[in-house]
Amino acid sequence: MEATLQKIYVYVLPYAINIFAAILIFFIGKWVARIAARFVETALNKSKLDKTLAAFTKNIVYYLIIIFVVIAALGKLGVQTSSFVALVGAAGLAVGFALQGSLANFAAGVMIIIFEPFKAGDLIEAGGATGVVEEIQIFNTIFSAADKKTVIMPNSKITNDKIIIHQRRGAK
Repeated sequence: MEATLQKIYVYVLPYAINIFAAILIFFIGKWVARIAARFVETALNKSKLDKTLAAFTKNIVYYLIIIFVVIAALGKLGVQTSSFVALVGAAGLAVGFALQGSLANFAAGVMIIIFEPFKAGDLIEAGGATGVVEEIQIFNTIFSAADKKTVIMPNSKITNDKIIIHQRRGAK
């Protein structure tokens, strides 16, 4: 009986400690991810950045931290994580290529929101369209054209072309 208990202590105890540590890493990491994501969102909202961009950035921060936490927990369990890191990198590259146009529109939207070359209410000419800017979104900008048509233009097309501001909002 004593020999059996000794074997249990020798073989099971290290695994049990590692399993407990992995579970602890996961739950503490998840808690830290939530706090970090909320902190990022609060900081971005206080800086008067667009709420859509703040929420998007919050989600990106949360899931990036969760990926690292899962890899750390698996590493504590003894799983070789180098293949997981390579897999995450390859998946990121594949997603980047697949969303290349969307990411270009997103980056252009961020640039428009941050640098504010024009604002809602301005009469502008950009990307081959002229109209009053109704709304600047993350992926596109909505114009109200003179012929009462609504023009939805991808942000990358706007930033890759010249922008002519005919009339600023509130200017006479």
